[in-house]
Amino acid sequence: MTHHRYFPHTPEDISDMLGKCGMESLDDLYADLPEQLRLGRDYDLNPQMSESEVRAYFSELAEMNRPLTTFAGAGFYDHYAPAVIQTILSRSEFLTAYTPYQPEISQGTLQYIFEYQTMMSQFTGLPVCNASMYDGSTALAEAMLMTVAAGRKKNRVLVSATINPIYREVIDTYAHYHGVTIETIPAEDGVTSREALAAMLDGSKDVAGVILQSLNYYGIMESLEGVADAVHAAKALLVVSAPASALAVIRTPAEWGADIAAGEAQSLGMPLGFGGPYLGYMCCTKALMRKLPGRIVGATTDASGQRTYVLTLQAREQHIRRDKATSNICSNQGLMTLYAAVYMSLMGTRGLREVNSLSCAGAHYLASKLVDTGAFELKYPDKPFLNEFVVRYTGEQSLQDFMDISSACGCLAGVVIAPDELLVCVTETRTREEMDRYAWRAETFSKSNTPMIPKP
Repeated sequence: MTHHRYFPHTPEDISDMLGKCGMESLDDLYADLPEQLRLGRDYDLNPQMSESEVRAYFSELAEMNRPLTTFAGAGFYDHYAPAVIQTILSRSEFLTAYTPYQPEISQGTLQYIFEYQTMMSQFTGLPVCNASMYDGSTALAEAMLMTVAAGRKKNRVLVSATINPIYREVIDTYAHYHGVTIETIPAEDGVTSREALAAMLDGSKDVAGVILQSLNYYGIMESLEGVADAVHAAKALLVVSAPASALAVIRTPAEWGADIAAGEAQSLGMPLGFGGPYLGYMCCTKALMRKLPGRIVGATTDASGQRTYVLTLQAREQHIRRDKATSNICSNQGLMTLYAAVYMSLMGTRGLREVNSLSCAGAHYLASKLVDTGAFELKYPDKPFLNEFVVRYTGEQSLQDFMDISSACGCLAGVVIAPDELLVCVTETRTREEMDRYAWRAETFSKSNTPMIPKP
């Protein structure tokens, strides 16, 4: 075995440990693993490097990236994050505070979780909020399990066809291994079919919950008026999802009569990346707070009368009988909770409304420009949208060719959701010039059979 200076165990240490296990080599630890599944070679790692060499190496890797002007959304959005966030995140009382099981040395962590939960409760209109879920998909999957747990012997959940497909895949996975039956509520003209939902609820005695997305996958603001009454009449629970940022301007889940609100909080300024970081939010009514997974932080006073923060409403199963506990959330996800709390504190209600106002105005401007090119038409022209919309490509060339040309010109034109359909998003970070170039590119592409170059 090669000795590495930064590894804590010496060859002698490893030999002693193997001896205690009755083994002669590290390979013996993997005797039960089939040979074809083993790596069979050394890791492809660079040798030790100095600090300057490490910086140069990663600079070279970074130069391989091709930043694109993004008009893609589909649940994950390119919002501006104030520069001061990174400074606040690095403060030691927040960043290095201990995981909150020992409140006397984890007040920083407990405080930002408390503040996050308070603000998310205001966003959703529901009184209880947890911290924190990994992402929107797992948050909705956990919400699905909450409805089943609350419904006791009920194990059927109805899910709208208009929710994000990524969320649906995770819900299906959770349901499969928990014996829950998932049924799809059909969509009609881009929104959940009320008639189909009513028929699925009519006379049903095994529906535990209904999951809807008020600002749905197609960007449409669905009206959920009266849905809660129908769901509750069937003695089921209503789960409503929406991107967290949009909750500052659209009707809250509580206003729709939801029992649980769950979704993705990445839109609260978190940077986009390959696979994250993301953050799932989940809020519920007081009647369901004992079924809520994750952590709940409360405020109290210490012996000196000073304001302090503690974990509250904890079941002993969370730490002792893990097989009967709700989901345990890793402490590293707390960093994203801190990020969201700082972003919301800095932006405030007024700032978030301005973000959504700019995004909405930009989206409607670009939608109109794309329709005017003759290369696209709105798929749902009569449906209200906030900052995201679906267009159908009507040109002679393929939509994928347009996507490839746009990428070559430094633009991610949207998310292809069908061979001729594109989901386009605009946030406050997009400029009028960028949208004009997008429309020019679409019009030029639709009229040309030759490769294009970026507009000056």
